[in-house]
Amino acid sequence: MKQVLVIGCVALLAGCGGGGGNRLPPGAVPIASGPISNACMASNRKARSHRLCGCIQAAADQTLSRSEQRRAVTFYSDPHRAQEIRQSDRPADERFWLAYKAYGERAERLCR
Repeated sequence: MKQVLVIGCVALLAGCGGGGGNRLPPGAVPIASGPISNACMASNRKARSHRLCGCIQAAADQTLSRSEQRRAVTFYSDPHRAQEIRQSDRPADERFWLAYKAYGERAERLCR
């Protein structure tokens, strides 16, 4: 009886899946809300949608801090600002640009 109970508990725990609570099924697109999603939806870009903007926000949440997200939001209204930061020699701008570039690559992988 004790063995049956132990085997039943092990089977029950094995069925829980353990750990990867943030994993999505294959083909699923993450969706989130936040400053980048809001700026994306407010933009005049033809490809904008709740699904795409939410996915882009999910990528930002995984890659950028909240302050970096607020800074990235300014690119929607002033795209030239991104170019200025990319070309800047200031160490803070260079660090931000590396994080922003990683965010862009992640968004491209997640949201295509």
